[in-house]
Amino acid sequence: MASGHADGLAAALAERVSGEVRFDPGSRGAYSTDASNYRQVPIGVVVPRTVEDVVATVAACREFGAPVLSRGGGTSLAGQCCNVAVVMDFSKYLHQVLELAPDRRLARVRPGVVLDDLRQAATPHGLTFGPDPATHDHCTLGGMLGNNSCGMHAQMAGRTSDNTRELEVLTYDGLRLRVGETSEAERARIIAAGGRRGEIYRRLEVLADRYGDLIRERYPKIPRRISGYALDELLPRRASTWPGPWSAASRPV
Repeated sequence: MASGHADGLAAALAERVSGEVRFDPGSRGAYSTDASNYRQVPIGVVVPRTVEDVVATVAACREFGAPVLSRGGGTSLAGQCCNVAVVMDFSKYLHQVLELAPDRRLARVRPGVVLDDLRQAATPHGLTFGPDPATHDHCTLGGMLGNNSCGMHAQMAGRTSDNTRELEVLTYDGLRLRVGETSEAERARIIAAGGRRGEIYRRLEVLADRYGDLIRERYPKIPRRISGYALDELLPRRASTWPGPWSAASRPV
């Protein structure tokens, strides 16, 4: 992005965002790498204080044609947190466990919550979050979702996606929606309702119908894969070998 456009974007973000807007060289350098060997200097950094800050950041970036990149603990090993983009750091402010429902083995969290903080909240109830990367004391749930993290206990508990019931999603064009497992009838209702949400569901359905046979034939049958798109998840779900959301335990594993 040209310097003038970056300056304009920085000014727009500073006006609309209540959190921190950092376009100085030091901040850009600090966020140019993660736990990998990659280095990409970002356009700038936003540390959102609220969900509304996230919405405003994406809207401003869309107006200026700037890419965005979400960041948690920066523990990625393959450069997932590095790009010439506006980096949003969720770890400083959006790190709360909003709700814990032990009877349903469910938690509702912000994307910047550290895995160990969630597990500590669940421990008194004999529960834990099974996927546990080696960086569990500083990786965030948002980053774990982006990487579909596993850890050494994933053989027992499954991947992060296997332990996630629902997501609140913000698309680059500004649509906010909740997504999760959807029945065929519910999917048909969403598509029939039209609008941007209906269009997304319709196009995913077309993609699955068009390439379903190739996906069944050629996608690797391995329990964990983070490269490429998980197109196999568009197909009717196979019987899971995982125990499901949350793992009962007397202590964190």
